[in-house]
Amino acid sequence: MARKLLAAALLALSAVFAVPAVANAAGYTGQGPGTVTVRVGEAVDLIFTQLPPNTPSTASADDAVSLSVLKATTASKSTDAAGSVTYTASANTPGTYTITVTAGSTVATATLTVLPADTAEGSGLPSTGYEIPMLAVWGGVGALALGVALIAVLATVRRNRASA
Repeated sequence: MARKLLAAALLALSAVFAVPAVANAAGYTGQGPGTVTVRVGEAVDLIFTQLPPNTPSTASADDAVSLSVLKATTASKSTDAAGSVTYTASANTPGTYTITVTAGSTVATATLTVLPADTAEGSGLPSTGYEIPMLAVWGGVGALALGVALIAVLATVRRNRASA
């Protein structure tokens, strides 16, 4: 029993030291802006950080995405002294795209979600062009409540007359 416990502890200890070595062999991971949502045709600045300072970087994306001002799926810039670089991205086709920036052996990613131009804000549904004002909603709820109260009063009056 003690040998099994010792073997398990040694296995766990070797895993602790093996995982960082594998991670270092694969390269470093920079920081991307996460998921950014825009509408079709809108441009957004994507800031990538934790890259090697003053190093040439290359950004790549799907064919539907334009990087920088030009219609290009690959763009190159140098990182600044803090290890940051900014790429401008836009797309004319709705969808979700991954932008990958490589600087030396460091890789950072961002996800660009492009919504159709006529999508209602935050809902992901197409806009119909008509929105119900809250005053109308509350007015309808109030009218319904008054109708229920009126029926209850009329029923009570009817019962009182029938029993008299």
